[in-house]
Amino acid sequence: MTPDQLAAGQRARVLTLSTVAFTLLFTVWLMLGMLSIKIKPELGLTNGQLYNLTIATILSGSLLRFHFGIWTDRYGGRRVMTALILLTVVPTFFVSRVTSYSELLICAILFGVAGNSFSVGIAWNAAWFPKERQGVALGVFGAGNVGASVTKLFGPMFIAIVPAAGIFDGVIPGGWRFVPFVYAVLLVTLAAAVWFLSPREDRTPARGRSISELVAPMKHARVWEYSLYYAVAFGAYVALSGALPQFYFGTYGKELAESLSLNETLIADFDTIKELKGEAYIAYAVANPAVQNDLNYLSKWIGVLAAFGFVLPASLLRPVGGWLADRFGARTVLAGVFAGMLATGATLALPLGLSVWTFTVTLLVLGAAMGVGMASVFKMIPDHFPREVGAVGGLVGLLGAMGGVALPLAWASLPVSTFAALFVLTVVSAGWFVLSGGNPGAGEPALTDTQRKRETSPVR
Repeated sequence: MTPDQLAAGQRARVLTLSTVAFTLLFTVWLMLGMLSIKIKPELGLTNGQLYNLTIATILSGSLLRFHFGIWTDRYGGRRVMTALILLTVVPTFFVSRVTSYSELLICAILFGVAGNSFSVGIAWNAAWFPKERQGVALGVFGAGNVGASVTKLFGPMFIAIVPAAGIFDGVIPGGWRFVPFVYAVLLVTLAAAVWFLSPREDRTPARGRSISELVAPMKHARVWEYSLYYAVAFGAYVALSGALPQFYFGTYGKELAESLSLNETLIADFDTIKELKGEAYIAYAVANPAVQNDLNYLSKWIGVLAAFGFVLPASLLRPVGGWLADRFGARTVLAGVFAGMLATGATLALPLGLSVWTFTVTLLVLGAAMGVGMASVFKMIPDHFPREVGAVGGLVGLLGAMGGVALPLAWASLPVSTFAALFVLTVVSAGWFVLSGGNPGAGEPALTDTQRKRETSPVR
């Protein structure tokens, strides 16, 4: 085997393993979004407590992104990704055992660290792939965002597999608790796969370099500009992925039940059922098994609509976005992204009384634009900061993910609709894009030939 063939095989292993790891970790990170339909009434949670859980997981999976990016560049993706997977196993398992809001909140903070896997994978793949192929590689890796749809599509099926009482005297929990139990088992298997199957001789472009040198690019305006773009493309994606199941249930649940010709009692009592919590909800479910079965069926449809109408297009189009950015330039692609997001965002934000199906089609276009946008933003980073991808990518990922915090806070505390807040954020970001005049980091001095040669030199 020639050195080129060996390197190509190693790159393929890194891309495959990091993408699989990111997919499962992203699944774990956002699992409460779909499970909240069952968790909320069983534990008697309020809307405010649901927002707290959402914010806790997003913050936990965002605040350390900068550090994880640097650690990956210094110690290698193999070590850091394996350690991150193992960190999430125990709190993920204990989600299946929680009995109160406080216990669930603690678990959310701890398993939420899974969201930092994005910084690890971006830095790991950027270290292995040449510049001309990084757009596609990072886009393929970023498609691991599809993990946000796993619980939406398969969660209801997992819930139905094992009875609520569990099996083996509850050793394997049932109902919604079976989902985090399965994820914990898969995480252990994944950690072993990453450690034993990825290249032992990893690439560490930041080894031997000082922290001050690694963080030097933070002074450039383009880093903060990219962060705002990513807040719209990715942060909003995270926030919506978590909020859509409850949004569908609260806004379109009755209309969906009617469209699906579900139980007449369910349709008649829907507004009352939405408000039931704790023991009252459990008592109603026991007294009305037919309604409970149809609620389970309705949750399956909500998961399908949220997955196919938003999560899947946003995730699966990331590789396409990377390819487009490689071919036509990231900023050209991003201009089209903003145009699409502004048009669909305005449609969703205005009180037009959209039907559930019109809403879903419009949401699909919004998700597709976000997916292409996520890839194009991250294509800019190795283009301009090839030796600091871990640090810059980590900071952009951190600040971008803060959009996933800002939006739930706006939904919970301001008299604005879910999509009105998103539209405002998009307008602000698009405004900066236009004012930059196609010149990211306008006002910064151009790189000298020596600087350009140094930034584009091969990584170690």
